[in-house]
Amino acid sequence: MLDYIDKNRDRFLNELLDLLRIPSVSADSKFKNDMLKAAEYVRDRILEAGADRAEIYETAGHPVVYGEKLIDPALPTVLIYGHYDVQPADPYELWDSPPFEPVIKNERIYARGSCDDKGQFYMHIKALETMLATNSLTCNVKIMIEGEEEIGSSNLGTFVKEYQEMLKCDTILISDTSIIANDVPSIETGLRGLTYVEVEVIGANRDLHSGVYGGGVANPINVLCEMIASLKDKNGHITIPGFYDKVEELTPDQRTALNAAPFDLEEYKNELQIGDVLGEEGYTTIERTSVRPTLDVNGIWGGYIGEGAKTVLPSKANAKISMRLVPNQNDDEICELFTKHFESIAPASVKVKVVPHHGGLPYVTPTDSVEYKAAEMAMEESFGKKPIPTRGGGSIPIVALFERELGCKSILMGFGLDIDNLHSPNESYGIFNYYKGIETIPLFFKHYAELKK
Repeated sequence: MLDYIDKNRDRFLNELLDLLRIPSVSADSKFKNDMLKAAEYVRDRILEAGADRAEIYETAGHPVVYGEKLIDPALPTVLIYGHYDVQPADPYELWDSPPFEPVIKNERIYARGSCDDKGQFYMHIKALETMLATNSLTCNVKIMIEGEEEIGSSNLGTFVKEYQEMLKCDTILISDTSIIANDVPSIETGLRGLTYVEVEVIGANRDLHSGVYGGGVANPINVLCEMIASLKDKNGHITIPGFYDKVEELTPDQRTALNAAPFDLEEYKNELQIGDVLGEEGYTTIERTSVRPTLDVNGIWGGYIGEGAKTVLPSKANAKISMRLVPNQNDDEICELFTKHFESIAPASVKVKVVPHHGGLPYVTPTDSVEYKAAEMAMEESFGKKPIPTRGGGSIPIVALFERELGCKSILMGFGLDIDNLHSPNESYGIFNYYKGIETIPLFFKHYAELKK
């Protein structure tokens, strides 16, 4: 398999670069045609890899690509999940090179979606090709690549329920996460959930002259900022009543094990060019970014932001707010708690609206399962080191639904790095990581088939 990968190294990379040139932004309707183009590209490459079939399935939103290679009903079946949609590239002016014109620099691929998740899911298509070309496929393979992960996978739940029999499998393998470092492999054993809302604070029935009305009526921007500031206390603790009621607290031993992962605080601060870290009192940075819930403003706007001055009191102000959730927290319940609290703290001088966007449940996978052991053995074989189990700070909303609807666990065997700038300008993915994934995935299949006997 290594020889085959090496001989086809350039082609494997060029195919990924072609995929990265397609601006498949699910959040923006102007890219709708590009979404379909990306889906078609993925379908065609799955077929070329040797799948028995690959098709595009329409949904109420963007389509899902499904393919399969079934070699023996007696063998275990692995379902590969990934997403071809990407985050908006805005602000474009902060990119060192155009986001949809991939550039290779310092052994890294710079482009939107290079790591999240095109580079990572495409490894699986090339791994399938490699296994089939070298007669080494040991499991049945099903591949489902969706186009709405970055906007909450709102239609994938319906798709999974409708095609439950088609998607039936023994485990789900996902590469949409990261490792600690290229010489420190790791496997994420949990993800945080998510509640995402947009809030609006409304004042007067029109924009007002700040001299004539300033000091006499509410400024929605000022009020919004005060309301947001009150959502956390001085210790970084979220003040929404009931927010922590179901939060799973780790035992001292669990906290010690979690913090045993290699982490250099000074290096972390230097890489981000910050003077110090900031977060919930009483917890380490590793804990704050993995096993503790959060509340953050992702965008805020209102009033005049054009060139020059315009002395105006805006009639409204808006913000987008996300809350990352931990085991036992429910995204719908947290959304309801947030809405009730946000409405209750609004002064009578304004009106407020809370509009839910999307969410998802937290997820934890056991480290004593056959699936985890197969991933552990695969990474140890390819990296030469036993991977460290970690908890991820991000969210993949559909993972909890997979377990509920398909009745099997997901394995989060990703190959990204923290330096990949996910969701930010200058997103990148290491060439080493891309090929290491293609090398490791077949090893998972090998060990999984052996352990399932």
